[in-house]
Amino acid sequence: MKKIIFITLLSLMGSSFFSQNTRLNDHNQIGWLGYFGTFKVSNKFSLHSEYQWRRDNYIADKQQGLMRVGLNYQTNPKLQLRLGYAWIETYPYGDFPINGMGRNFTEHRIFQMATLTDKISKFDLSHRFMLEQRFIGRYTNPSIRVEDDYLFLNRLRYMFRIQMPLKGKEITNKTTYIAAYNEILIGFGKNVNENIFDQNRIGILLGYKFNNNFRVEGGYINQTVQLGREIEQRNVFQNNNGFIVNTLINVDFTKKN
Repeated sequence: MKKIIFITLLSLMGSSFFSQNTRLNDHNQIGWLGYFGTFKVSNKFSLHSEYQWRRDNYIADKQQGLMRVGLNYQTNPKLQLRLGYAWIETYPYGDFPINGMGRNFTEHRIFQMATLTDKISKFDLSHRFMLEQRFIGRYTNPSIRVEDDYLFLNRLRYMFRIQMPLKGKEITNKTTYIAAYNEILIGFGKNVNENIFDQNRIGILLGYKFNNNFRVEGGYINQTVQLGREIEQRNVFQNNNGFIVNTLINVDFTKKN
C-alpha cells in the first residue's frame, strides 16, 4: 500500500510539473474602473446599466471596454432575474494577445442571470448564475481590417460573494464594509476550443455606503484567463493582477418626493 501511495504521489507531481511546462504564462498588471446603475421603475421591475473601463499596465494601456444593459425582475426579496445585452471591445495586450492576429475585436452577448441573496448574522451572501450567448468577431484572413465573421460560443458563470460591515451588524448609511468574491467562467458547446475553463476572478474589496443611492468600493483583483488557442502546441494562460474600483448608483423612481 505504501508503494502504491508513493507511486501515485510521484505520478501526480510529475503530471503537475509536465502540465506547467507545457503552458505559456503571461503576467499583466491591470486596473478596472466600473460604473453600475440600477433604476427601479415598479415594485417588481428595474433597469440595469453598466460600463467597465478595463486597462493594462494598470491604467496606461487599453485592455477591454464592456457595456451591459438589462431588465431586472424581482421575484421575491431573495431572488432577482435579469435578461440583458452586452457589448465588448477587446484590445491586444500582453505578450500573447487574445486575437491571434494581434488586433482588437468586438463581441456581442445576450445573457440571462439569476442572483440569490441571503444573510447569516452580519454576513451578506450572494450567488450569481449567468448564462451567456456570445458572438465574437474574428478576421478570416490577415488582409481584412474589419471583422467579417462572428464565432458563436456559450458560457456559464457562477460568482459567490460575501460582505460584512466593519462596525455593527448591518450595512446601513455611512457604513464601511469589506467584501470578497470568486467567479468561475466555463465555456461549452460545439465551438469551444482549448478554454472550456475560460476564466477565474478573485476580488477583495473595501467599500463605503454613503446612502441608499450611492456607494463606492475598491481593492484587489486577480484574473486568470485561458486563451482559446494554442501557441507552439502549448496552452496560454494570462495571470492578471491589479486594482478594481466600482461606483454603484441606485435610483428608485417609484418613491414620491
